[in-house]
Order: sequence, then C-alpha cells, then structure tokens
Amino acid sequence: MAAMLGDGMPLEQWFFEMPVVTRVWTTATVLTGLLVQCQILTPFQLFYSFRAVFHKQQYWRLLSTFVYFGPLSLNLLFHIFFIQRYARMLEESAASVAHFSWLMAYAVLSLLAIAPISNQAFLGTTLSSTLVYIWSRRNPDVRLSFLGLLTFKAPWLPWVLIAFNVVLHGHWPKDELCGIAVGHVWYFLNDIYPSTHGGHRPMDPPRWWIRLFERGALAVPAPDSDIHAAALNRDVAAPVVPDVR
Repeated sequence: MAAMLGDGMPLEQWFFEMPVVTRVWTTATVLTGLLVQCQILTPFQLFYSFRAVFHKQQYWRLLSTFVYFGPLSLNLLFHIFFIQRYARMLEESAASVAHFSWLMAYAVLSLLAIAPISNQAFLGTTLSSTLVYIWSRRNPDVRLSFLGLLTFKAPWLPWVLIAFNVVLHGHWPKDELCGIAVGHVWYFLNDIYPSTHGGHRPMDPPRWWIRLFERGALAVPAPDSDIHAAALNRDVAAPVVPDVR
C-alpha cells in the first residue's frame, strides 16, 4: 500500500503533483540531507565560497549551497514544508515554468553576489526567505496562524519569522533579512513598477529563456485571471522554521 500523508493523499501523488521546479528543489534537498546523514558527503563539500568556486573550479558549490539545510532532522522537515508550500504556490500561480525559473535564477544569482558581503556559506534558507516574502506580498488578504497562538495577514509572515529567530537566538537573522531584500527588489520591479510605468515589465524572462522551456515542453498555461492562484481566503498554518547555521 502506498504511503499516505496526513490528509490522506498518497505520498507519490503528492510528490508528482508538485510543479517541476519545486519538485526538483525538494528532491535535491532531501537527497543532499540523506547523503550527509550517511556520511557520503560532508557540509564542507557543499558550502559556497568565492575562492573555492572561482579559484579552485569547484563549480558545484554554486548549486549545493541552496540544497543543504542540514542532515535528516525535524529542522530539515520544516524547510521542506516551506519549500513545497510557498515555492509551490508561487510556481503554480506563475504564467509558465519559464517565468518561475527566471525568478529562481534572479534570486540565486543575487544571493550568490551578496553572499561574500554578508558572509553566508549556505544560502538555502535565504532563498526560501526570498520566496516567502514574494508570496506574502502577493497575497495580502490571506490569514496565517503561527503555532496556533498568533493570527495575522500574510505580509507579516517574514517579520514574524524574524522576530521568532531574534527571540530564539538573540540576534537578527541576516540570512532572512538578505532574502527579504532580494525578494522586495523582485516584487517592486515585477508587481509595482509596471503599473506606474506604462506596463513595462523589466523582470519578465527574455524570449530566448522562454523558448528553452517551450522546446522542452515544460511551459504551462497562464492563469485565467490576474489573481494569483494562492491568493485564496483560507487559513494557512505557518510552522516555526529554525535558523540553520
């Protein structure tokens, strides 16, 4: 009998119903955690270092830094939950896989550029924070529950998570702050700027990028309306996401 999730959905159905980019990221995250847990890989082989990448040609670190959240643990499960929920809702509401992958490419390159300045070695939490911020700004009317104790609207979610980290660890989480900064630039240029500049959309993917996905038969139809698919009036549980250091 197939493994079942808490809501009665078969695990394999839940997995294959995830959109492609979210599914790849989730799979890579789980596999990386397993390989570290089995001591086939070590975190020292995965972190991002400008010197290691561009002086020692260890180019895999450009991607491995985004898929390592620690070995198998409750902390890893929380991160997987956030990836498959908020990344999934953003991808499902995007015009196509090409559009969402372009957002991911922007976020990845931006975070790699600022990582040496902010002294961050692992960028998975930062990328997740970027997507959570964009989702929260696009869904201002969605109400969230934090640990069943605090109810608030979605735009407050990034700041609630930051406040929790400050209480838990006693310092400001620079990874989440960097993620918010990168996410706000995208949100402003993609969602706010066009309405004030004649519809010009500087963050849309170029035609050559869209053609790459069309040739691979990965493009999906655009939503029937301008309302994001995730912007539904429903309660969404927001669990704690501990800081990964």
